[in-house]
Amino acid sequence: MLPVAVNPATLPAPSGFSHGTLVGNTLYLGGQTALDADMRIVPGGIVEQFRQALGNVLTTLREAGGEPQDLVSVTLYLTDIPGYQAHGKAIGRVWRELVGTGYPAMAGIGCTALWQPEALVEILGVAVIPRDRLRTSAT
Repeated sequence: MLPVAVNPATLPAPSGFSHGTLVGNTLYLGGQTALDADMRIVPGGIVEQFRQALGNVLTTLREAGGEPQDLVSVTLYLTDIPGYQAHGKAIGRVWRELVGTGYPAMAGIGCTALWQPEALVEILGVAVIPRDRLRTSAT
């Protein structure tokens, strides 16, 4: 089974990576920061960056035919864990708004920096998409 790149046209064009890689019906979602369509990190802090980064992940997921409930694992890379924790309720509201009340296996990992110096969060995920919704020509 060959991997299929999933690169939504609405996200910044990838260079040296794919936004997602589909193998069978498992979608490996590449790390997404809060880049907007203009290739800039959205302003406003951790809550706004979380919303944008998660939205970017979900855009890739939907491009392959997936839905938020198909997420089985999510990893957050955070440059400021105390800042994330301080805004946990607002971040939880964003999660429920965009994903719903289901929670996949999750991890939060502190790091000193991300690819874009102003990025506060990067989100990586894995989803298993039911075969009847799978779009293999979504690249």
